[in-house]
Amino acid sequence: MSEPSETFDLVLRREIDVPKEKLWRCWTDPELLPKWFCPKPWGVARARLDLRPGGDCHVTMLSPEGEEFPNPGVYLEIVPNERLVFTDAYTTAWIPSPKPFMTGIISFEDLGGGRTAYTAMARHWSAEDRDRHLEMGFVEGWGKATDQLTALAATL
Repeated sequence: MSEPSETFDLVLRREIDVPKEKLWRCWTDPELLPKWFCPKPWGVARARLDLRPGGDCHVTMLSPEGEEFPNPGVYLEIVPNERLVFTDAYTTAWIPSPKPFMTGIISFEDLGGGRTAYTAMARHWSAEDRDRHLEMGFVEGWGKATDQLTALAATL
């Protein structure tokens, strides 16, 4: 993974006591992703995951009030159990997004003994987008989602 940029990137790093294959499964199984992806009380109404470069990565988030927030995108890179890269710069079939916000870069590194170095990076199109994401609660939200991811993966 390239080095994070203080101007454009927000990064969450954790050492997790779960094998990377289980974490990968939670990220790539459309039945599992809704169980952890949004920090509660938010949720996921629908997830469509076409795991191939150019395939759909469409997650519709659900607010506690029942309002839906569609997040269409595409996968850019898939390296099973190691790296997952997706962006909202494009929607289905490489159609440009009217307002791209970020590219997600998720990596899983085996630390041995069933432990994983987990890194989730949000790379933004501008410093303003990065700052807005930070103000939206990146640290707390992505942290809670990672706690939920870890708890679910531990049950698999």
